[in-house]
Amino acid sequence: MTAETHTDPAPTAETYTDRAPTAETYTNPVLNADWSDPDVVRVGDDFYLTASSFGRAPGLPLLHSRDLVNWTLVGHALERLEPAGEFRSPRHDCGVWAPSLRHHDDRFWIFWGDPDQGIFQINAPEIRGPWTRPQLLKEGKGLIDACPLWDEETGEAYLVHGWAKSRSGIKNRLTGHRMHPDGTSLLDEGKVIVDGDRIPGWFTLEGPKLYRHDGWFWIFAPAGSVETGWQGAFRSRGFFGPYEEKIVLEQKDTDVNGPHQGGWVRTPSGEDWFLHFQQRGAYGRVVHLQPMRWGTDGWPVLGDDGAPVAVHRKPDLPPQQAAAPATDDDFPGGRFGRQWQWTANPQDGWATQHSGDGLRLACVRSADAHDLRRLPNVLTQRLPGVPSAVEVELALHGEEPGARAGLAVLGDAFSWIGLQRGTDGTVHLVHRFAEAVAEKERDADHPRLAPEGRARLRIEIGAGARCRFFYDVGDGLRPSGQVFAATPWRWVGALLGLFALAPVGPGHAGAASFTQFRISPL
Repeated sequence: MTAETHTDPAPTAETYTDRAPTAETYTNPVLNADWSDPDVVRVGDDFYLTASSFGRAPGLPLLHSRDLVNWTLVGHALERLEPAGEFRSPRHDCGVWAPSLRHHDDRFWIFWGDPDQGIFQINAPEIRGPWTRPQLLKEGKGLIDACPLWDEETGEAYLVHGWAKSRSGIKNRLTGHRMHPDGTSLLDEGKVIVDGDRIPGWFTLEGPKLYRHDGWFWIFAPAGSVETGWQGAFRSRGFFGPYEEKIVLEQKDTDVNGPHQGGWVRTPSGEDWFLHFQQRGAYGRVVHLQPMRWGTDGWPVLGDDGAPVAVHRKPDLPPQQAAAPATDDDFPGGRFGRQWQWTANPQDGWATQHSGDGLRLACVRSADAHDLRRLPNVLTQRLPGVPSAVEVELALHGEEPGARAGLAVLGDAFSWIGLQRGTDGTVHLVHRFAEAVAEKERDADHPRLAPEGRARLRIEIGAGARCRFFYDVGDGLRPSGQVFAATPWRWVGALLGLFALAPVGPGHAGAASFTQFRISPL
C-alpha cells in the first residue's frame, strides 16, 4: 500500500468496548469460522479477502464486502492444487499457506507459499477470474507466507517471505527479494531482512505483509505462535533494511488470544483498519477487525491502544445489509455451493448433476473406508463458530454390502452418523468415531434398522465444539452416542463433511443423496 501520511486521531476503542452492539457498531469476530491467515485489499468501493486453504480444493477462497464487517463468499481462485498428483489424497497441513492478495496494473494478484514446493503466484483481470495457472516463482522447501509490493513511486517491485522450520530447518526470519515488475520472476538470490533471533524475546516470526507508507517500507508480521503470539510492525527507509520493530497488537487483558497475522486496508475516506485471526481450537482461525490509526510517533496503533476490541463503531462506509458466507444448500441440479471444498483434488464421477435438487454422491470404493481422514472424496465446509444445529436428509441408494454415507465432524479425531447397507441387504443407521490416535473407526452407538433407507441426521454443536448426534429414521428425532468433542487438524479447524463410500471391489457401488442441508443457531 502506498499512502499519504495519515495521523488524524480516530475515535478511541475504549469508548465502544464495554457497550452492547448497536446498528452503528460491530462485534468481533466479523468472520466467525476458520478463514485462516486472512489478507485484504480495496479496489474502488469494494473490499476483497482471501485466506489459507491448505490441501482442500477448490482453494484460495475469495470474499467480498462493502463495509469490512459483512462478507460473502464469491468464489475461489485455485480450482485444483498443483502438481495435481501430489494432492490426489488428503494433505491437511500442506498446500496453500498464508496467501497475499493485491491489486496492481488492473489485475488481482495472489502470492502464497507451498511449504513443500515454493512460492507461487496467480493473477486475474477480475476477482471472479479467469485466474492464471499457478506459476512457481521460487522453488524450495520451507518457503512460506509470500507477499509482493509494487512501489508506485519508483516502479520497482519486491517480495518478502517467511520460513517453515519443519521443511527447511529455518524459522523466525524474513527474506526479501527484488522482483520483476511483471511479477513473473525474482531478480536476486534474496537476503534476510529481518532476523527474529536478533530481537530479544521474539520467536516464530512469520506471515509478513509488505507496504509503503509515509516514506517507509513497512512489514506487518506476527510472532510468538498462533495461539499465544502478537502482531509486530517493522519499518525501514530501504527495503533491505535495517528495520526497527514494535509490537502493535497483543492480548493484554482481553480474552482474544494470539491476535495476529492479517492485513491493513484503507477506506476511501482515509480510515485505516486491520483484519487478523484468532486461533480458537476446533473452530480454527476466526477473523477480527481492528481500528487502526497512525500515532504521532509514526507507528501504527491497532485496536484499543494495542489491545483487541470486542465491540467498535463500524467503518465510515455506506450501510450494508447483514451478510455472511453461505452455509445452507439445497444442491439445485446436484450442484453444491461455493462453501464446499473437497479434502483433496476432485475426480470425475464423485458428484452427479441431475434435473432435480439434492446432492448425489457416488459411493466411491476405497481401501480406507474405515478412516474418513484418509479419504479425498469428503465434501466439507467450515465448522460454525457459534453454537449451531446442522441437519441434512440422507437416502442411501447403493445396494453394495458395506456401502455407506453420512454426515461427519472431521479433525484429528472424527465422528459421523449415517446409513450403511448390510450383507443381508438391509440398511442400518450407524454412528461411528475415531480418536486422534486411532487408526480406524469404531461404533459410537448400536446400529439400528433404517427400513426405508432414509434418515434425517442432526448434529448439535455446543460450547467448546462439543457435538451431540441425533437421527430420525421415521419415528422421531432420537439422540445417539456420547458427546463428541471436535478437534482441529494441525493447522485447520474442524470441518463438517458429507461423504459416500464403499469397500474395495469391482463395479459401481451405487450412490447416496443428500437434501436440505441446513445450519441454524442454537
